[in-house]
Amino acid sequence: MTGTFAGALAARRIDPTGLVGHARGEVELEGKVLVVKRIAVTYTGLDVAEEDAGKVQRVLAVHADGCPVARSLKGSIEITTQLG
Repeated sequence: MTGTFAGALAARRIDPTGLVGHARGEVELEGKVLVVKRIAVTYTGLDVAEEDAGKVQRVLAVHADGCPVARSLKGSIEITTQLG
């Protein structure tokens, strides 16, 4: 998902250089099978000017809707994103 987030930032003239996405999956046992239930993505390494902080938060709030991976998993795996 880093690619779609970085692209959305660049489109708003916010330099995504240094942006790294860290994903952590949480699994639960269903019967005898481990199933991914949640994925938490934390983005780090983004140096944001104070005047751009609001833009970054708005992009973060909606970018999963345009992410192919998030859209594919929507409804079956909970995905959260945040800046770290």
